[in-house]
Amino acid sequence: MTALQCIWLVPLWFLLALSGTSVLAQEDDEAWAPTPPRLSFIDGEVSYWRQGADEWVRARPNLALAEGDALYSGNNANFEVQFGSRSFVRADANSQLSLLEQDERRIQFKLTDGRASFDMRSIAAGDTVEVNTPNAVFVIGHPGYYRVEVAERDTRFITRRGGEATVTTADGRSLGIFPSEDIVVTAGNPVTVATYAAAEPDAWDRWNDARSDRIGESISSRYLPPDVYGAEELDHYGRWRVVPTYGSVWIPYGVSTTWAPYSSGSWVWDPYYEWTWIDDAPWGWAPFHYGRWIFIDGFWGWAPGPVVRRSVYSPALVAFMIRGHDVSASISAGLPGLWWVALSWGEPVLPWWGRAERRGHPRWAGWGGPRIVNNVAIRHTTVIKAENIHFHNAGLPRAVHGLPADKFGRERIRPVMETRYRAAEFAPVRGGLPVKPSRASLSSGAPRGVQPPREIVARPVVSTRMPRERAQAEPWQDDQARLRSRDATQSRYVIPPVRRVDDARSLPRPPRGAEAGPERMPPPLPPRYGEVRRPAPASPDAARSQPPARERAPRQREALPAPRPDRPPATDGMQAPRARPESAVPRGETSRDGRARSLPGQPANQTYRGRDRNAR
Repeated sequence: MTALQCIWLVPLWFLLALSGTSVLAQEDDEAWAPTPPRLSFIDGEVSYWRQGADEWVRARPNLALAEGDALYSGNNANFEVQFGSRSFVRADANSQLSLLEQDERRIQFKLTDGRASFDMRSIAAGDTVEVNTPNAVFVIGHPGYYRVEVAERDTRFITRRGGEATVTTADGRSLGIFPSEDIVVTAGNPVTVATYAAAEPDAWDRWNDARSDRIGESISSRYLPPDVYGAEELDHYGRWRVVPTYGSVWIPYGVSTTWAPYSSGSWVWDPYYEWTWIDDAPWGWAPFHYGRWIFIDGFWGWAPGPVVRRSVYSPALVAFMIRGHDVSASISAGLPGLWWVALSWGEPVLPWWGRAERRGHPRWAGWGGPRIVNNVAIRHTTVIKAENIHFHNAGLPRAVHGLPADKFGRERIRPVMETRYRAAEFAPVRGGLPVKPSRASLSSGAPRGVQPPREIVARPVVSTRMPRERAQAEPWQDDQARLRSRDATQSRYVIPPVRRVDDARSLPRPPRGAEAGPERMPPPLPPRYGEVRRPAPASPDAARSQPPARERAPRQREALPAPRPDRPPATDGMQAPRARPESAVPRGETSRDGRARSLPGQPANQTYRGRDRNAR
């Protein structure tokens, strides 16, 4: 081949390489798909309602929330929802919280009654969290801790840890909320707004802090992408191992020798992702929506694979199968059953959800490891036919589970381990599953839960925009059922009027509230290093109880040097300020002649006393 011919072939090689990378980019950089908020913790009786359902049912951990879902906590109950890698919302007893919308840069919640805290340790620039309440809407765009309390007349919004937000009332007036501020919005005509200093954190705030602190202390988070939820749960229920070929592998504790992945849980119908697996294990989120399962040395282990740039959520990572190779014939004759098996290392998923052109086509989105088909690594541009895929785990004993078609996703029954048929008798299902959902599929036959008061569910709230209409595509839902579901949880929305440029509708900074409590005390000065290291004086009783010097164990020599004598700080001849004793209320200052005189103005850091503060 001459040099001139090689020059002419360069553009052809370039086009071939570009076409190969475009196939990979099309899968990895596809359109945004939501990662559902995860019901990560339940304490007490908590119920939920999904659009189209007849009644509220008992909620379970690891539930993937969809738009329109509503949660309600009964007496002495609370729950936690994770909606970001380091973002949580937690609701107290007798609270009703709903997920209204979830977009790529915005998520919208509704709180009609009770108390909820939004603890966001991090938030991407440009992302917002909107909280709709009966008297105002709050828009959050900064990391921080935010506490919302909705009573019969008042709505409180408290910011901590540097949090900032914006409040908009029903009549379109807006106000910026500063860090460590307590905003009280009272119903009326017009709505009144007052500001206070945020009170000291109480037991509820400290519990929220302790729950969020687990994220930073998680060992499992180092093996997973940062946007995978539930890493902290893996620390308590399993152990990580480094295995040749697979890298980091997590092996669960406390499972029986006959256990297999996707064997203890249920299938629930999701409006977006359709059939979704809800596992019963407390650690059952990340291992069933990301990564792959491998069987090694007699143990099932979860292999997340190499850490990828962007993890992609899947409702389940299984291969659905039926007996026989003609799905249409099986459906027409009456489908006897539906089987599934966990995907093994590097195997593709055949999506049964999403756009029609993607259903049934092998997909590795979110997987950063090698691509394996029939135990052979393939190139990214290789064309794979779904009907020719043989899934590795299907050949393992006790790995395939199934249910009768008329029980799938409808009743709360345990999947059956399949031991009657060989793997060669199954064929993978390509595209949508040949099982139609029913109203019972929205909860998979969960028992009835606590019912919130009707006046709370239908309470109007303020929103920046109306929630988008959701298509009623459920084949089981007739007109009467649609009306019943709309009456069950439909709430009225008050859209603030649009502000004109020449209309000064922004709220001026309101004065301190009328129901002010005591003035908040300034915090004491932090102690110096020498004061912290100086041992506390021993009491006489403790001194008498110590053994003689010769009987005491030899003390280890301290690595740190002994503290130096205290020296006054360099303040150019001025004394350092001392903390006020808590009993001394700073009502005024003392003049030169010894008489007390009042400070000018009014205290600006008074805390909110509140009419209903002690009601909970």
